[in-house]
Amino acid sequence: MRAALAFSFFIACCAQAEDNIKPFSTDGCSAFPDGTLWQNELWLSCCTAHDLAYWQGGTYQQRLEADQTLKQCVEKVGEPSIAAVMLAGVRVGGTPYLPTKFRWGYGWPYPRGYKAITPEEKKQIENVLNNQLSQ
Repeated sequence: MRAALAFSFFIACCAQAEDNIKPFSTDGCSAFPDGTLWQNELWLSCCTAHDLAYWQGGTYQQRLEADQTLKQCVEKVGEPSIAAVMLAGVRVGGTPYLPTKFRWGYGWPYPRGYKAITPEEKKQIENVLNNQLSQ
């Protein structure tokens, strides 16, 4: 009986740990340049903000909004053509259904898909970000 109880506790602990979000990471604009030849980080901040949204994940609508925000940000730095190309790229390559390091919801264990962030998950996100900022 004790062995079964210990095993159940172990499984519950491991399942809980697998539901935790990983620390935030960004690779800039992934496989895309971070800027032009003359301004090599021109839209990098747009990509970093986009990565923050993708790391957290959420619903399909939230992904659409994150992608539109990326496009608008790159347009604001004066690159509307680049913005359109980037939007097409993230719409195709950012699907949560591929096990890539830049998928929608990449901070969570794969596969997550489109899933609303619960209040408990929101607390996890805030704690991770606060811990990273304080380091």
